[in-house]
Amino acid sequence: MHIGEILNDSHVDSVVTVRGWVYRSRESGRLVFLVIRDSTGIVQVVVEKGVVTPEEFEAAKRSTIETSIEVEGKCSKEQKAVTGYELHATKIKVYQFAENFPITKDKSDEFLLDIRHLWLRSREMTAIMKMRETLLDSIRSFMKENGYHEVQPPMFVGGMVEGGSTLFEVPYFGEKAYLTQSSQFYLEAFMFSLENVYTISPSFRAEKSRTRRHLTEYSHYEAEAAWVSNQQMMDMEEDMIVYIAQHLLDSNREELEIVKRDVNKIRAIEKPFYRYRYEKVIEIGRQKGLQLDDVSDLGEKEERAITEDFDKPIFVYNFPTQLKPFYHRPDPEDPLHVLNHDVLAPEGYGEVIGGGERIWNKDELIARMRSENLNPEDYQWYVDLRSYGSVPHSGFGLGVDRVLTWLAGLDHINKVVPFPRSMRRLRP
Repeated sequence: MHIGEILNDSHVDSVVTVRGWVYRSRESGRLVFLVIRDSTGIVQVVVEKGVVTPEEFEAAKRSTIETSIEVEGKCSKEQKAVTGYELHATKIKVYQFAENFPITKDKSDEFLLDIRHLWLRSREMTAIMKMRETLLDSIRSFMKENGYHEVQPPMFVGGMVEGGSTLFEVPYFGEKAYLTQSSQFYLEAFMFSLENVYTISPSFRAEKSRTRRHLTEYSHYEAEAAWVSNQQMMDMEEDMIVYIAQHLLDSNREELEIVKRDVNKIRAIEKPFYRYRYEKVIEIGRQKGLQLDDVSDLGEKEERAITEDFDKPIFVYNFPTQLKPFYHRPDPEDPLHVLNHDVLAPEGYGEVIGGGERIWNKDELIARMRSENLNPEDYQWYVDLRSYGSVPHSGFGLGVDRVLTWLAGLDHINKVVPFPRSMRRLRP
């Protein structure tokens, strides 16, 4: 049985068998106390001399942290036990005695990154991976309920989306190829068939950033929808974030406790979110002492300061045209601004979503490219999408790792990724 199955009154006085790894151990005379873990939880095992064979008792005494073990025993309630239940062993089988486990209390974050292949076994990382699974499940559930189709764009691409300076170039049979920065352009192609589409895929950016929210490889949840305006896309994202947060709260209460998250912060994520034009957010930043020009690109430091006192997300919309890439649609009533938005998470976490309306008129797209000194021929197939029944449409990109960092209340994005990749880390 899994440990999680026996942590209730229905198995009290029953004989059960569990398998797992030693999480903690101590010896007291004729007794050995083992805490065993598996993927579902932990339970205390009491091994008494004379109840098990002498060989089994010696095996229990020798069982170091991470020894793999199988225990048969009688289940009982015990208030003092770590989870309120314990097993009184009647049989023990050791599969392998572990060597001296290198992870001890108070190891540095850098050490835990160096030894990530073992740190994954910790209760903290196990909890985070379960929350990550819930987050991805809830995204898919929400999108299915709202009529979106999941698609799989390529990871090797022949051109850029955001900018050449952040591309990873790779050899490709005598040609130059790149690891994708974003699947947006391909999602726009899918959109003309399926209308509402999304993907959850890796994206890669060679940004030389060493902030608490940057990775070179990250999980990117992106969507595109036909006939949808910027404001309508904001409405959908608001519903989605509330849905995801509530699903995490309902499904992962134990895991949130393990990472010491204040669940009241998640409960506070309710509609409506705050919605401010770009200029209003600049004003908020100045009130907090930030030196911001009228047209300032908000970075990690600025967003942290702006959002630290908020209790729920902030939509920042209609940025100055010059701050955003060529595909964002200028506001027909105010061409100096584009019909776009960012979502800034509260508590200092900052941007987790970027989105908006796309330019859907071919001539307008080409003009915008040329104004930014881009050659439309380099984007030939993307421009070609506007030649055959183009329609108004909008989309967004959400950083899965950033959202989980925020919802789990953690201080660094490295802590929510099993094997994080950054400008300084390629191993393990």
